[in-house]
Amino acid sequence: MAVFVLDKHKQPLMPCSEKRARLLLERGRAVVHKRYPFTIRLKDRMGGDTQPLRLGIDPGSKTTGLALMRETNDGQRHVLCLFDLVHRGYSIRKAMEQRAAFRRRRRSKNLRYRAPRFDNRTKPKGWLAPSLQHQVDTVMAWVNRFSRLTPITAISQELVRFDTQKLENPEISGVEYQQGTLLGYEVREYLLEKWGRECAYCGTKDTPLEIEHVVPRTRQGSNRVSNLTLSCHDCNQAKDALPLADFFATDRGLRKRLKANGHTAETQLERVERQLKQPLRDASAVNAIRWSLFSALKTTGLPMAVGTGGRTKYNRQRLTIPKTHALDAACVGAFDTLHDWAVPTLTIKATGRGSYKRTRLTKHGFPRGFLMRQKQVQGFQTGDMVKAIVPTGKKAGTHTGRVAVRKTGSFNIQTEHGAVQGISHKYCAVTQRSDGYGYHLTSTNRQKGGAGQTVA
Repeated sequence: MAVFVLDKHKQPLMPCSEKRARLLLERGRAVVHKRYPFTIRLKDRMGGDTQPLRLGIDPGSKTTGLALMRETNDGQRHVLCLFDLVHRGYSIRKAMEQRAAFRRRRRSKNLRYRAPRFDNRTKPKGWLAPSLQHQVDTVMAWVNRFSRLTPITAISQELVRFDTQKLENPEISGVEYQQGTLLGYEVREYLLEKWGRECAYCGTKDTPLEIEHVVPRTRQGSNRVSNLTLSCHDCNQAKDALPLADFFATDRGLRKRLKANGHTAETQLERVERQLKQPLRDASAVNAIRWSLFSALKTTGLPMAVGTGGRTKYNRQRLTIPKTHALDAACVGAFDTLHDWAVPTLTIKATGRGSYKRTRLTKHGFPRGFLMRQKQVQGFQTGDMVKAIVPTGKKAGTHTGRVAVRKTGSFNIQTEHGAVQGISHKYCAVTQRSDGYGYHLTSTNRQKGGAGQTVA
């Protein structure tokens, strides 16, 4: 994984290898500027030549992939760093629901009165729910941070997961990609999203899925996306040219698989018929955050390139690259070859900066405990990245991760492999102060993938 480099005046230079960074530190020519992502600052250099760097972004509802790559003029990309940015939208939504419930209770239980907000307040144009706005703000915060640490010259974003024009009218002609190498990828990506990556008939997960015509072609069924679904190989072979209702009523193998997955034929048939009628505007709801992020990224002034999820998947399968959020970000857009992609991925988890609330509450809103008033204990505070070297005892060893402080001085450390409790502050050393994120490295294993009619 590449190391970020700053010059004497904290201006970004080209990232270097780990070996070169180690030599610069050993010879006293550089100092550690930041641990996560690892950045060094040179003592004896100002300015220097840089090469084109592109930041790839693959937005997601829970995790956003980020990839920093060096580009060449002949369409080659060289991966320098990979990042998985884990959002905390679910935590924000739960906290706001709890706050609303407490306020509602105070209004209705003769407690401290809180007047309800006016019903005629209007939301500004482009308003997003706080749990969704958090995702846009977090990605933009890291884009700005990477811009301060590296000389980024361009940004690539997966703007939409699928092309709705292709889905609404698959027979349309005159568009290059529809008859080219991307034929079918947009439809597959849309079906995977619509059917939850499971067999529509028996509900089986984690199995290769095949595109299935609900009304068979032999019965004048069309290729429109409203007539397509995903099924496992067994269901696809068993249904053959049967009508949907007859297949669910007569096939014993299907009923056996449904029972194993906790479904019944009647409820599953109703689900399939209801899902088929869902309009294409669901695709716009899936892409709402991506358009807000696109508008925010344009404010950086950097050249923007966008792509669809179908093209991303095509690139990944063409180059036999495993599916991860970060590697999807590296495969966004048009390019020829991706080099050096098997590097560790730095997982960045948004944790927040704590809460002003100093009272723990029951589910009914009554106090059940009080938190300490001071943030720091023995020079540490919750959220700091620490390294603890324990010489003896059951917890002997080196533990690195995010610390949660206690008033007693016995801390908990959230490591990559789980939480380690009861570590004395005497064994801890701060590696990076709290910035609202937790960090850990994960390895990328080389896997083989293929492109064909099977959809994964």
